[in-house]
Amino acid sequence: MGPSNRLDYELELGIFIGAGNAPGDPISLADAENHIFGLCLLNDWSARDLQGWEYQPLGPFLAKNFATTISPWVVTLQALAPFRAPFTRPETDPQPLPYLESQRNREAGAIDIRLEAFIQTATMRGRGAPPQRVSQTSFRHAYWTIAQLVAHHTVNGCNLRPGDLFGSGTQSGPTPVEAGSLVELSKGGTQALSIGDERRTFLEDGDSVIFSGWCERPGAVSLGFGEVCGEVLAARNL
Repeated sequence: MGPSNRLDYELELGIFIGAGNAPGDPISLADAENHIFGLCLLNDWSARDLQGWEYQPLGPFLAKNFATTISPWVVTLQALAPFRAPFTRPETDPQPLPYLESQRNREAGAIDIRLEAFIQTATMRGRGAPPQRVSQTSFRHAYWTIAQLVAHHTVNGCNLRPGDLFGSGTQSGPTPVEAGSLVELSKGGTQALSIGDERRTFLEDGDSVIFSGWCERPGAVSLGFGEVCGEVLAARNL
């Protein structure tokens, strides 16, 4: 047992539940967004070495349970309405089952939220160098819509409560530069990235990870999600 040597970030959105549901009462896809208060930025920190060790048969528990960071702003679905986009699934992939499928979800289930991830090493911060962007993507590429996540989570009658927080899962686009984690950007740690004058496959002590998010399109008022920032500190001596 020791400090993680393959610490990673995951570029995600957080989904805050507003109205809940009673135990045993599933939330339908058509009604799911009525139970969502709003969205924020979320960093689901992941220890990839621990994740690989415990994934089978335990599942990723210790690799995920030590930290989650969210942004200070929650943006409501009403504010995001102008940035809706069609939800599509590649024809070669399995299509959603009937309880996760609807015409409305196909037409406007996705949301075009621009997302960026930056890294600033301790050396960069010490000399006043700005963070370096390592990826840029959009939530419109999400494999599942927010309504599908809520509908699936409750299809067995699981009850939600006001304030419950969902993680969207890592948001990665169709091209390599749109990857939402270092394990993807570094191809599993085999190809180091240049961060300033340094090289990284995974995060190191002193590194800061910054996410930003915003929406914009012609004819609509742009809006921002602010930033979520976290700095990796050295492991404590236990």
